[in-house]
Amino acid sequence: MNRSSFKTPASARHDGVELINAVPVRHPGRWIGAAIILIAVALVIQSLVTNTRFRWDIVRTYLFDVLIINGIGWTLILTVTSMIIAIVLAIVLAFMRQSDNPLFRYVSWVWVWFFRGTPVYTQLVFWGLVSTLYPKIILGVPFGPEWFSFDTSTLITATFGAIVGLGLNESAYLAEIFRAGLKSVDNGQMEAAEALGMRRSKVMWRIILPQAMRVIIPPTGNETIGMLKTTSLVLAIPFTLDLTFVSNTLANRTYLPIPLLIVAAIWYLVITSVLMVGQYFIEKHYGKGVDNVMKAPVKATEVAAAAHTHPMNTTNGTTEGGK
Repeated sequence: MNRSSFKTPASARHDGVELINAVPVRHPGRWIGAAIILIAVALVIQSLVTNTRFRWDIVRTYLFDVLIINGIGWTLILTVTSMIIAIVLAIVLAFMRQSDNPLFRYVSWVWVWFFRGTPVYTQLVFWGLVSTLYPKIILGVPFGPEWFSFDTSTLITATFGAIVGLGLNESAYLAEIFRAGLKSVDNGQMEAAEALGMRRSKVMWRIILPQAMRVIIPPTGNETIGMLKTTSLVLAIPFTLDLTFVSNTLANRTYLPIPLLIVAAIWYLVITSVLMVGQYFIEKHYGKGVDNVMKAPVKATEVAAAAHTHPMNTTNGTTEGGK
């Protein structure tokens, strides 16, 4: 078929160069979906504004109450300290799971099996009752003389039990996350580093772990946010200073549960938002060279302008696109 048989509109020609008269693809489903979402959002906003049973005046009154602020502080303390304990234990457990020593691998597996297999609420109840099971902690020779002893009720307080209970439970989940991150790095890097004479421990800390962080950080961030909300279960010990317990106490005192629940929800959302921002920057740091490599979008108008400005030589020796 002869090329001249195709009729190109005059509007599609520029300086003798044939341009494609492209028509954008229509997406009516997007507009319909956007309209449905906007209507739903409008209905929700209308309900929140017009329904007086939410008692927004009570929400404003207690949003910055001293007891609420103290509850936020204790919730953050529980979250941060528990995650520190969990991360340290998880690193050790992950390395033990990767060890050539079968005893280390078995102990790590049993730890993960036990703490993932029992509910965190049950574990916290146990930490609250540990002084009943063991009134005293005695150190000495087994079946021999005692060196010294501690009163369990004074040693394991509600704060100590809440932090340790949450940390031990979380370590089992983070251990599996860290193990998956370590396994995501190719074994050839370990072999190459050992061939250069590096110790296995140094290879882990200097080569394997920094690369594994790209895989470890996203689920660890999710676990941190989950830990923030799991602190609401420490009433099982009982620990009575966290945000959830304080807001429930104020709700029982004022007989207005809904506004106080909204206050707690607002603060959980604020803290979660801050954690998500921090997670984003940490992911960006460890994802350099991998996650941030994106192809620049092709802009048709710029490509056409470049073709018109910089002529190209064709195979038959003629020039196209030049001005």
